[in-house]
Amino acid sequence: MSKYLSKHLRHQPERIGITLDDSGWVAIGTLIEAAAAHGFRFTRAELDHVVATNDKRRFTVDGDRIRANQGHSVAVDLQLPPAVPPAYLFHGTVARSLPAIRAEGLRPMDRHAVHLSPDRETATRVGARRGRPVVLSVDSGAMHRDGHVFHVSANGVWLTAAVPARYLRFPAPH
Repeated sequence: MSKYLSKHLRHQPERIGITLDDSGWVAIGTLIEAAAAHGFRFTRAELDHVVATNDKRRFTVDGDRIRANQGHSVAVDLQLPPAVPPAYLFHGTVARSLPAIRAEGLRPMDRHAVHLSPDRETATRVGARRGRPVVLSVDSGAMHRDGHVFHVSANGVWLTAAVPARYLRFPAPH
């Protein structure tokens, strides 16, 4: 159910006929009805359970509405205030991506922002979704001092427009 919600609350709401508001919210009743009309049935209690137990805390419920916390490829403004990042953040990737990252830094690709983790363990799990993980350190303190803006989502993921390569620390080759 979490994957279904992610697909429709982050990437393809139109696929089941829902419209997210400017901040990414949709009425829960509308979501449940649209999902059922497309053959995916669930109750409000099941939805609340998935939101409460999702290990990545991907979703927020506010009264009778829901939204994904980050990772959208559709246009939304999560209205997250700028935040001062810790000195270092981390990014999980895989070795095959390193040449492009060395050349261009981290780019948001098909998302609105680059996603950074507050710790190496989380970044390792993120990178492992695509293969053997490589964890990059991001000198977010220097980026912030140089004028780059950071935001932190409701589930603790740090977001920034891009990370130029000069702020990245690559692990030593083995």
